[in-house]
Amino acid sequence: MIPAKFRVIVTRRPKYAFKGWDGVIQAPAPAHIIESGLPTEALLAHIAVSKYADGLPLYRQEGIYARDLVDLDRRLMAQWMGRVGFELEILADHVLDGVLKGARVFADETSLPALAPGTGATKKAWLWAYARDDSTFGGNSPPMVAYRFEDSRSGDCVRRHLGGYRGILQVDGYAAYNKLLRKDGGNDGPRLAGCWAHSRRRFYELHAAGDSRVATTTVERMADLWKLEAEMRGQSPETRAAARQAVSAPIVAGLFMLWQQTLPRISGKSKLAEAIRYAVTRREILERFLTDGLVELDSNIVERAIRPQTITRKNSLFAGSDGGGRTWATIATLLQTCKMNDVDPAAWLTQSLERIANGWPSAQIDTLMPWNYKV
Repeated sequence: MIPAKFRVIVTRRPKYAFKGWDGVIQAPAPAHIIESGLPTEALLAHIAVSKYADGLPLYRQEGIYARDLVDLDRRLMAQWMGRVGFELEILADHVLDGVLKGARVFADETSLPALAPGTGATKKAWLWAYARDDSTFGGNSPPMVAYRFEDSRSGDCVRRHLGGYRGILQVDGYAAYNKLLRKDGGNDGPRLAGCWAHSRRRFYELHAAGDSRVATTTVERMADLWKLEAEMRGQSPETRAAARQAVSAPIVAGLFMLWQQTLPRISGKSKLAEAIRYAVTRREILERFLTDGLVELDSNIVERAIRPQTITRKNSLFAGSDGGGRTWATIATLLQTCKMNDVDPAAWLTQSLERIANGWPSAQIDTLMPWNYKV
């Protein structure tokens, strides 16, 4: 293991004056994201990946760099990250456009505390996540995820993000997503699909505590649903739907029958009753996977995409401002998409920032996407 070291790169640009001519000639300075600043794109990428992909907040990075006798103030690095986020915003928007072209999109949200201006206190903001991964039903499009920072968890946010989306929207049952549906039952909005993993967790807690035989029976029967999904992963939608009709449909019908028979016989305030009501009131969207092979049994794809941001949130405690929250969402969108495509985020970001600094044409933005990265 050879520890990384900082290097100071000196660019010499001599000026030449020709006898008998006015003025001087000098080679242009190398283009950088931070014009006339200290950092190269490699340093910016290292700081960004450390913070937004590896959960290492700027104040910790400041201390680490000080051990190499390099004085990098956290406020200065925050300014640099703001500039990086500004430059990458068009790329993050392109990722969201790619997500919304999918026949199926996963959505989730998590809290992200942010400093409230002028108060010194934090306010509750939100990080919304929208993910796409077509590989589970044999699709060829690359996986991707897009984050959006908002100061609200209302349905207006998801309506603004997903606007005219018409495909399958797989969610955890949060009521805000229902606002995308037309009140008159029209079919020009998304089709909601539920997540069995969220329902299972409620029963599993009771099963693990040994508090309910019904919960244990539920968890044991649900295990067969996931067993089939593992066997059918990557198959065509038609093949998946046919297998689910043969194997999963009887299991699901039996579960709802068990729950409906149990609910009248237990206290309405019990944890078991809460778990049953959660599933029964969402029966339509939970059963959608039985007839549509595009739908997943759960929304774990977006859960896995949002988990790294909760780790970063825990280490950073809060976003420094709304602008910092938007920077967070922008950079995290691209770095997490790199991870989903098995691309080194530091290498991709360094290359992309260098290209942007040198005037990469916006018409070729798709070349900059993580899934198109080439060394």
